[in-house]
Amino acid sequence: MITRQRLAAGVCALLAALTAGMAFPAGAVADEPDGTAAPKVELVLDVSGSMRTRDIDGGSRMAAAKQAFNEVLDATPEEVQLGIRTLGANYRGEDRKTGCKDTAQLYPVGPLNRTEAKTAVATLAPTGWTPIGPALQKAAADLKGGDGTRRIVLISDGEDTCQPLDPCEVAREIAAQGIGLTIDTLGLVPDAKTRDQLSCIADATGGTYTSVRHKEELSDRVGQLVDRAADPVVTPVATEGAADCAKAPALKSGLYTDREEFGQQRWYRVDVNPGQELRAAVSVADDRTVRPDYGVLLRAVTVHGREIVRGEAAGTGRTDVVSTGLRYPKAKSDDDNAPAETVCLQVTNSFAAADGVKTTPGLPLELTVDVVGAPGKAHDVAAFGLGRGWWLLGVLVLVGFLAGLVWGWLSRWRVAIWRTN
Repeated sequence: MITRQRLAAGVCALLAALTAGMAFPAGAVADEPDGTAAPKVELVLDVSGSMRTRDIDGGSRMAAAKQAFNEVLDATPEEVQLGIRTLGANYRGEDRKTGCKDTAQLYPVGPLNRTEAKTAVATLAPTGWTPIGPALQKAAADLKGGDGTRRIVLISDGEDTCQPLDPCEVAREIAAQGIGLTIDTLGLVPDAKTRDQLSCIADATGGTYTSVRHKEELSDRVGQLVDRAADPVVTPVATEGAADCAKAPALKSGLYTDREEFGQQRWYRVDVNPGQELRAAVSVADDRTVRPDYGVLLRAVTVHGREIVRGEAAGTGRTDVVSTGLRYPKAKSDDDNAPAETVCLQVTNSFAAADGVKTTPGLPLELTVDVVGAPGKAHDVAAFGLGRGWWLLGVLVLVGFLAGLVWGWLSRWRVAIWRTN
């Protein structure tokens, strides 16, 4: 009896504690810091006079930028602190010195009020010069402080008009500060000089460059870059592939960067234990003018040169990055001491430089390697190239067999009826 009373009292106490925890959850959580710095993004928009040009889906470049901003503002993750800076938005005169100071923060970096930000964007009209260098300097200052991800997304349709302050040098100086700030650039219907300059700015900080000719492309790409700021930070590791597998660097799971010459092969090695699966993906960016019709090939081969699996992708001049990937599951072994298999990864590209374009340095290459536990069930692993298609093949065989039996019975029945009549 005493034991039952103690047990009942304990149950009542537990229920009371749970009830108290449910009744006051907010206070308990509010007092605990999450320890994660908010990611910061500043959109830097070119509002120079050339943005009046009407060559994006029948509308002006400015209209396309406004539409993209409104869509991105609606979809910005809550944890991202976002700001907007303009260049060439206020000064209409011809004085170069004054025009090259024309950059202002349209919306401060911080928690996003979508209505206020959209209202500010709606007031913009193509106006003046293109001071990209000064705008990048100011944007970097806007994002200083804190330990979270910091990203500048620069959208422009022309070259900087405020030389000798070279925007590429400004980007290199920002990278040299070691503050972990990335600059991504987007060129609106760019010419060759604009493309080269924006590519140089992005490369200096490990960012990306994208050419844009349609409104939907602009909205999608800006949205991707803003979302990327909220992702966990992964620092790529620089590596150097070899001319053959024997001399290739041994890689583990991670993200790697390299440079690959036009038409070159690069080799890397990965060890895969029994019961593990190798997942690899590669992206090669054409950061300069190239000839149309190109491709990237990723092969997994044995140390003896036998191909295991491959992934390939092709482009026709409408993309700035070509990506492909592969998966290789290695079956489990009954021998606990079975050695790992060395898999050689070969990356080959078929890019060709346009006339007059420098071929050095090589094209930016990004390689992702992930070695994980292989699927535990046999049907999850590709078998003779069919994978889960074995189920479909079995069903088709069974259906065919049953259909044959029914058809044979009906044929005999019809013949019997014919003979009877």
